[in-house]
Amino acid sequence: GRAPGRVLRDGADQPAEGGLTKDKAMSKETIKEADSKMKKAIEAVQREFMEVRTGRAHPGLIEGMHIDYYGTLTMIKQVASISVPDPKTVIIQPWDANAIPEIEKAINNSKLGVSPVVDGKLVRLNIPPLSKERREELIKVVKDMAEHGRISLRTIRREANEKIKKLQTETKISEDDSFRAQEEIQKLTDKHIKDVDKVLEEKNKELTEFK
Repeated sequence: GRAPGRVLRDGADQPAEGGLTKDKAMSKETIKEADSKMKKAIEAVQREFMEVRTGRAHPGLIEGMHIDYYGTLTMIKQVASISVPDPKTVIIQPWDANAIPEIEKAINNSKLGVSPVVDGKLVRLNIPPLSKERREELIKVVKDMAEHGRISLRTIRREANEKIKKLQTETKISEDDSFRAQEEIQKLTDKHIKDVDKVLEEKNKELTEFK
């Protein structure tokens, strides 16, 4: 009920109840943590989107791919320079030629659907145009990726709300504070879901516009 919350809140400034401000801080910390997790979920969606090939060459297609570099999982962009000399070509130039077979392997195992061409100390990717069928297929793929992103955001929201409710049950924060915190978590969720919708819209545009 509300009574314990009120009693606690009235005593908030008394030294004996010194722990209260700390508990309120815990509620703020929960909101901050949820925001940080949601941002990471958006970044994960963006990374996935980057690896979905449109008809246009761009460094993001392979930047985030990992290779086994002397036993350490390393991003390609950390071991090579990546350039796009024209809209249909990506050039990967590793600083250590020993990385070439691993780069080749990573590209072959990825969702790109493009075979790398080793040209001396370079790896070349020729990006072919997408067929109509492949384009439609990829629009469905990115829609699914976006939906997974939204599900992650809702899961983070649920976990954060549960933490807030627990603070309220333990009468560490008042019902009003609990309500306000959950409202803030909902606003964050709505904001980040809009972010997912925005990146999905941009990706769909890329897929439909560039032939």
